[in-house]
Amino acid sequence: MSFKHITSRDNPIFKQLKKFADNARERRSEGKTLLDGVHLIEAYMATFGLPDVVIIPEGKSTVEATGLIQELADVSTVMLPTLMFAELTPVASATGILALVKLPQLPVPEAPQFVLMLEDIQDPGNLGSMLRTAAAAGVEVAYLSTSCTDAWSPKALRGGQGAQFVLPIVERADLIAELGNFRGDSYAATMTGESVYAQDLTQPTAFVIGNEGAGLRKQTIAAATKAITIPMADHSVESLNAGAAAAVCLFERKRQVL
Repeated sequence: MSFKHITSRDNPIFKQLKKFADNARERRSEGKTLLDGVHLIEAYMATFGLPDVVIIPEGKSTVEATGLIQELADVSTVMLPTLMFAELTPVASATGILALVKLPQLPVPEAPQFVLMLEDIQDPGNLGSMLRTAAAAGVEVAYLSTSCTDAWSPKALRGGQGAQFVLPIVERADLIAELGNFRGDSYAATMTGESVYAQDLTQPTAFVIGNEGAGLRKQTIAAATKAITIPMADHSVESLNAGAAAAVCLFERKRQVL
């Protein structure tokens, strides 16, 4: 095992790690990202093996993190001062361990039966949560539009809690083209349209969910088979947020095919 104790922000290794934490282009070009916390690292290891590098803070770690650090004793390790370590983590309370890993490459099914398409989702935590919901509901592939936030950012990974390791994700997708190619019915979630509960979702199904504030673009709605809505109580809030709307739609389909 190689061990490096880095104390300067000018160190090239720290600079590179900071780029992986902050820059989607760097993550894509190098095919690597940072995982924060024991759960994510263990979820990654269960399918893809050991990380490339382990990053730990000076001083005490949590009991869980200490156990994993010992388990990864043969992996190259970088130790950082607490403040420098905190610059790489997406959460205020550090978990005590980060790992640099290769981006997983999951095969995309040729004729998926259950698809989620996301347009212009901007919040990485929200995106991660939606991917987590999709994986739990049995979605086979998620398509993310060009303007979606990066699915592999530390915050999105944190929100996904391992979803990115089991759910094939196609980023920078042309959703209109994908809707045209989909062999089934596609449903655009909107403020108007037929109730999602009135649809037969037992056949191949794609749901399209739009931006947290603006919703779906008109041309995307037009490319879908049908516009649908989620009925709400009279005099209730104006709309559900994108994550809640995705959960309702995805699990209604899950309920129908049980």
